Amino acid sequence: MKLLSWPRRAAAAPPVQSQHTARIRDGHTAPEHRAVLLRLVSILLQYPDAGLIAARDELTEAVSGLPESAARESLTRFLTWFRDTEPMALARAYVETFDLRRKSSLYLTYYLHGDTRRRGMALLTLKQRYRVAGLTPPEGELPDFLPVVCEFAALAGPATGEAPLRQHRKGLELIRTALHEGGSPYFLVLDALCAELPDLSAAEHAAVADLALAGPPAEEVGLAPYGPPLTELEVRP
Repeated sequence: MKLLSWPRRAAAAPPVQSQHTARIRDGHTAPEHRAVLLRLVSILLQYPDAGLIAARDELTEAVSGLPESAARESLTRFLTWFRDTEPMALARAYVETFDLRRKSSLYLTYYLHGDTRRRGMALLTLKQRYRVAGLTPPEGELPDFLPVVCEFAALAGPATGEAPLRQHRKGLELIRTALHEGGSPYFLVLDALCAELPDLSAAEHAAVADLALAGPPAEEVGLAPYGPPLTELEVRP
């Protein structure tokens, strides 16, 4: 999968850089550190194609440039595994973790709405939110795909950009818990992301536990305009 493209309307073309690092080199003022971290999370949660594999050293350098924090420590640990693992094993781990297990799916509205009409409306609302912010969603991907949501958060800023992450905080916690329970190194990326978001209240923790047991709503209608159902696996290169 190529790095997600979010061109601003009428914006000049950016200078030519590595496609996986161009987004983490622009701006290093204090307010930008959060955006850099979110961009890194977006990149690291994408399928490990040849371009991402080739950018491992540059991604490690970018993480080392972040201020000391729990999030930076988690990403550093993840990249140690990511750099030391063979490409075929990385691809297999990604598919097994995110494509074959619904409990760790990266499509956020699934956890809140399941496969229902309400999910279809939530996807449409999210896509409209991106366009209102002046950003063009990537073609061929649902707008609730977590790397897309994190890229939006990085580009649109904490107030507007991070609103979808806050809205789906319980879903993120479900993914994080599933990754921990499954022993996937990707739990470190979710740890880094969740460390930068508001903590869950006791009531929200209880709701997460209930949702983990019961699962999301299961009415399977209303998603036709947004691509194949999640039971149909994407064919990876």
